[in-house]
Amino acid sequence: MSAAVNVLLPSRDKLRYVPAFAAWLARATTLPAALPGYLVATAEQFHWPSGPLPAAALIRQSVAGDAGDALWLSADPAWVQPELNGARLLACGNLGLRPEESMALVTALAETFEAEGMKLLVGDSQHWQLRLPKYVDVPSFPEPEEALGADLFEQLPKGEEGRRWRALINEAQVVLHNHPVNAARVARGLPPVNSVWLWGAGALPDWVECGLGRIYSDDLLAWALGHRANVDVQPRSAFVDSSAGTASVGAASAANGVRGKVAIAAKAAPTEVAYSLLDLQDIQPAEFEQVWWPAIETRLEAGTDIRLAFADGQRMVVRKSHRLRFWRKA
Repeated sequence: MSAAVNVLLPSRDKLRYVPAFAAWLARATTLPAALPGYLVATAEQFHWPSGPLPAAALIRQSVAGDAGDALWLSADPAWVQPELNGARLLACGNLGLRPEESMALVTALAETFEAEGMKLLVGDSQHWQLRLPKYVDVPSFPEPEEALGADLFEQLPKGEEGRRWRALINEAQVVLHNHPVNAARVARGLPPVNSVWLWGAGALPDWVECGLGRIYSDDLLAWALGHRANVDVQPRSAFVDSSAGTASVGAASAANGVRGKVAIAAKAAPTEVAYSLLDLQDIQPAEFEQVWWPAIETRLEAGTDIRLAFADGQRMVVRKSHRLRFWRKA
């Protein structure tokens, strides 16, 4: 069986106007669609005992090694924009917090959560976790990608079950509103951290399995899953770096004709595990066209299957042999 790279991408509409990519897509094989969402596409590559993906516990174990058997909930720093009739979640995690800023904000919030028997901890400076008492019933919270851009209050748990959690988030917002860290961030032209977003509840699973040999990602959850599954994880820039050798043989291969090109490409193709995951879920079209698609196409030309998982749920596979489907046009 040939090697394969599973690529996580934004929605197909966002990338369909990248010409070289569109030409291959027209010749690709369409697979059964899945539910939309980055976490859905990520979770397709992994297996764990049961239930929803316990993102908070996995991240906590990866960054701090102390998840144990506790119940965890992600409480990621968030930016909320007030509006006339509510508020909108504009960002969650990855807000460029400095470590000292993150620690200052978490320290300020500590009393709010401790009053409910919960402990707020810094995982890394961009991601925080709540350690919960085991008796706490945690309602369903939308994942960040689902809640981003939506009305904040429509996303929060409803009814009596959600009252406690709505109150906690409101109290956190009051504490954060006038914090000196946020005043300094706004003065530097950065968004304030004026809320937290709760999601990814659960305990650390006994095991996580996958068929991957390597993961290329800059996302903390992907790293956490890889660590739990005992898979090699690297920054996604390593994927481009490992493809550079093949790109440099272009001039020599042209001088040798088609047969020489195939031989040189095969010889220069990067050493790769049988199955890998490349996480490009947040990539912009210009960068994809200039940097990432050439690196992916290098693998494709060397005979690696490219399996595409778009955030809108579309699934496709592209193979070197698909170049023979010349009648299909973008």
